[in-house]
Amino acid sequence: MAQYRVGRLEQEIQKEVTDILLKRVRDPRVQGVTVTGVDVTGDLQQAKIYYSILSDKASDNEKTQEGLEKATGLIRKELGSRLSIYKTPEIQFEQDQSVRYGDKIDRLINEMNSKK
Repeated sequence: MAQYRVGRLEQEIQKEVTDILLKRVRDPRVQGVTVTGVDVTGDLQQAKIYYSILSDKASDNEKTQEGLEKATGLIRKELGSRLSIYKTPEIQFEQDQSVRYGDKIDRLINEMNSKK
C-alpha cells in the first residue's frame, strides 16, 4: 500500500512542478525545462526531480541548474500549498541523462549502419 502512495505522490509532484515552472517561476534560466520524472523516498521526506532541456551546451546546463536551485524555495512552498500531505518533501533537481544516452545510442546505430 505504501508503494502505491509513493507512486501517486511522484505523479502529483511532477504535474504540479511542471505547472509551477510554467506559471510562477519567472527566471529566464528555467525557460524550456521539461520535468521528466520524480523519485520520492519511502518515508516521503525527499524528492529528486529529474528534468531535461533542449540545449546540449554545458553553459546552458549550468545556468538551468542554478536557476532551478534558486527557485527551489518557491517551488517547495507552492507544492506545500497544492498537495494535501503532512510534510512537504525536500526537493532536489537533477538533470535527466536518458535523453542524451538515447541520442548516443542512435548515433552509434547510425554509424554501424552507414559502415555496412
